[in-house]
Amino acid sequence: MSATATTAPPARTAPTPARGSARAHRPPRRRLSKAAVNGALLLSAAYMLFPLVWLVTAATKDAGGLLAGNALSFDGSDLAGNLARLADHGDGVYFRWYLNSLLYAGGGALVCSLICVAAGYAFDKYEFRGKEKLFGAVLMGVLVPTTALALPLYLLASTAGLVNTYWAVLVPVLVNPFGVYLARVFSAGYIPDEALEAARIDGAGELRAFWSIGLRMIMPGLVTVFLFQFTAIWNNFFLPLVMLSDQRLFPLSLGLYAWNSNAHAEPDFYPLVVTGSLLAVVPLVIAFVSLQRHWKAGLTAGSVK
Repeated sequence: MSATATTAPPARTAPTPARGSARAHRPPRRRLSKAAVNGALLLSAAYMLFPLVWLVTAATKDAGGLLAGNALSFDGSDLAGNLARLADHGDGVYFRWYLNSLLYAGGGALVCSLICVAAGYAFDKYEFRGKEKLFGAVLMGVLVPTTALALPLYLLASTAGLVNTYWAVLVPVLVNPFGVYLARVFSAGYIPDEALEAARIDGAGELRAFWSIGLRMIMPGLVTVFLFQFTAIWNNFFLPLVMLSDQRLFPLSLGLYAWNSNAHAEPDFYPLVVTGSLLAVVPLVIAFVSLQRHWKAGLTAGSVK
C-alpha cells in the first residue's frame, strides 16, 4: 500500500503597489491633519505679526489719521514728518531714552549672562557644602515676582544713595535666578568633565579652564541667557518707574508711557508714541536675528564626535 504525498500549491503574492499610486491614495485624514497644522501655524504667525504690521502702517499717519480709525492703510507721506518731530521734540529726548535703554539692556544683559554662566558652571562642576540647599534658594528666587521686589529694592537703593541714578536700574538686573538654572543645565550638557581634567593636567588653573574651555563650550547657553535678559530689561517698566524721576534717565518704556499719558490731553503725542514704539522694536529684532546662529550651533553640538 503506497501513500501519495500531496503538495500545496504555491501561495500567490499580492502585487506591490507603485510609489506613485501610494501617494495618490494617501488617506484623507492624514492630508486633513497636515492642512490643519499648517493652518494653525499660519493663524498663529498672523496673530503675532499683526501688532508689528499695525505699528508700521500707523507710523505713517498723523494724529488725524490715527484718530480717524484708518491706521491699517499704508501712507508713507507722514513717516518722514513723524521721524523729524520725534527727533526734535524735547531737544531729542527720545534718542537719549534710546541710548539709556541700550545701556540698561545691553550692559546689564551682558554682565548678567556672564555672572549666571559662571554661577551655573560652579554649581555643576564643583562640590561644596550646602550646594543643593543654596541652589534650592536660587530656584526659590525664580518663584518670586519681580513686582514684589520693587519696593525692597527701592529701600535698599535709597539707603545706598543710588535712587535716581543709572545704577538704580543696572544693579538689580545683574543677577537672574532663572539664568543661573539655565546655565547649570547647559553646563551639564555641553561641558564634559574630561575636557576640564585634561586642562588641569596641562597646568591650567580653574579660572583659565573656565574662561578658555568652559565658556567656549557653553556659548549657546550664554546667548540664551543674554537674549532672555536683554528682552526682559528692554521691556522693563515697573523698576524704572519706582527708581527714576529724572526724565534724562528714563528708558524707552517709561518715556513712551509718559508721552502716552500726555496724549489724552494733547493728541499730537499719538504719532510720536506710535513711531517711537516702532523704532523700539528694532534692537530686539536685530538681537534675535544676529544671535540665532548660536542657537542652531547649540542644537547640533555633540551630534558629531
